[in-house]
Amino acid sequence: MIKENQIIKIEKASYLGGYKIKLAFNDKSEQSIDFYPFLSNSLNPLIRKYLDEKKFKEYELDDGDLEWNDYDLCFPIADLYENTIRP
Repeated sequence: MIKENQIIKIEKASYLGGYKIKLAFNDKSEQSIDFYPFLSNSLNPLIRKYLDEKKFKEYELDDGDLEWNDYDLCFPIADLYENTIRP
C-alpha cells in the first residue's frame, strides 16, 4: 500500500510475454502484472484493441507512468503498485 506523502513512479517496465509486464518502482518494489483478464473482459473496443499483442507491446514509460499510445490506455499508479488491475 502506498503510504501518505509517498510518491511512487515506475522506473522500469519489462515485457514478460503474452500480456504480462514486470514493473520496477522507485521504492525498489516490483510487480508482475497480467493485463489479459482486464483486456479480455472489457466490452470497450478502444481497450480490446490491445488484445493485439503487437499493439500491447508498444507501451511506454512517461514520467513514471505506464501508458499506451499517448495515454490512450493507462492505469492509476496505485493499482499497478498494488497489482489490483481488475476486469
